[in-house]
Amino acid sequence: MTELVSSTASTEADATHGVSFNEAFKVWLRVALLSFGGPAGQIAVMHRIIVDEKRWVSESRFLHALNYCMLLPGPEAQQLATYIGWLMHRTAGGLMAGGLFILPGIVAIMALSWIYVSFGHVWFVEALFFGLKAVVLAIVIQAVVRVGSRALRNNVMIALAAIAFIAIFFFAVPFPLIIIAAGVIGYLGARTGRPEFAAAGHGGGKNGDGDSALGEVLPDHAKPNARRTIVTALVWLALWLIPVIALVASLGAANTFSQIALFFSKMAMVTFGGAYAVLAYVGQQAVEHYHWLQPAEMLDGLGMAETTPGPLIMVLQFVGFIAAARDGGSLSPLIAGTLGGLLATWVTFAPCFLWIFVGAPYIEVLRGNKGLSGALGAITAAVVGVILNLSIWFALHTLFRKTVPVSGFGLDFDAPVLSSVDGPALALAIAAAVAIIRFKQGMLTVLAASCAAGVLLRLAGWS
Repeated sequence: MTELVSSTASTEADATHGVSFNEAFKVWLRVALLSFGGPAGQIAVMHRIIVDEKRWVSESRFLHALNYCMLLPGPEAQQLATYIGWLMHRTAGGLMAGGLFILPGIVAIMALSWIYVSFGHVWFVEALFFGLKAVVLAIVIQAVVRVGSRALRNNVMIALAAIAFIAIFFFAVPFPLIIIAAGVIGYLGARTGRPEFAAAGHGGGKNGDGDSALGEVLPDHAKPNARRTIVTALVWLALWLIPVIALVASLGAANTFSQIALFFSKMAMVTFGGAYAVLAYVGQQAVEHYHWLQPAEMLDGLGMAETTPGPLIMVLQFVGFIAAARDGGSLSPLIAGTLGGLLATWVTFAPCFLWIFVGAPYIEVLRGNKGLSGALGAITAAVVGVILNLSIWFALHTLFRKTVPVSGFGLDFDAPVLSSVDGPALALAIAAAVAIIRFKQGMLTVLAASCAAGVLLRLAGWS
């Protein structure tokens, strides 16, 4: 256990690469405070600071770590920070980098959740969130364009994205099944030498392994060790699951806190492809199965996560907060919501550290593996289709006041009632999308303008 969390890791690491633990703390705090704009923006910030500016790790090592994190369930940017922090300063470094990455988001989402529950039905707050939804929809659409422009580099990848979209939107095929199938296709395609699945070239930093602080040598703590793997897995499984088991045993499986613990623990194991790819499923389950919140409230939570530092998956803290605040037993709504939000956050992120600390040593020895690169490319293509599904699901619940279910012949989806279109919401969403995608306006600028427009529309009686 001492090996897992010893703070002496920084001393040993300093002798290897000359980056002090204190210096690393300041850099990771800076990364955390700048981590706006979703995973693409967060990874870009991390690359600029860690690879180009600080030259802690090489371009190839950064991309290899990113490839692994994209194959994992959970937020890839937070896991990437944990991975690099672990490479630099062992487990203590991984805990510091990964923990700091989510800390600003925890604080910000918690504060906004308190305001939302306390004042969310005040007309002014409702008007602000009306404008916020338009920006969220525009950002999700931008994510489709951004990820698609990188991932869909040939007809095979375009076909994978199209099949993934049709499968999940029209036929409700489970998301994990889509990701597993895409990964297998990509792995086999790369292993058989198909050029469509070859690793794509990357831009960015130009420093090689020899020019980075970490250098070419694999640190001792990054080498696979069976005993260390078993101990690490047992410790993190206990930290993750003992609170869940205790809640279910003491409160019963039907209790809201038990449901939060169980549902988000399940999400931690199946959230492949990042926050955008899984939020449609989370939203549908939270709205339609558990009845914790309404679709518009889910969009409000995503808007909070989009406009605060930290992973987009922090929206799950908002969902847990609302669920517990509305059914917290004898606790006051705010206290129950706080506990529910923190519980959702814990069971979401504890597994992220498990995946990195257990798997990273084995991934480090797989650098350059063609099969892994092929699987990643295919999964990323499929995720584009899943993100498109998310954008349409959000659009249905943002731009239309009514939808009707369609089923039969294997079909299972909601269709919009065209006569129920919300004109002001549609106009605001189009304006936000044009500002962000066409004119490259900053997210915070568009957010402020859209929220102001929401207030003006409410004052004019149009929303």
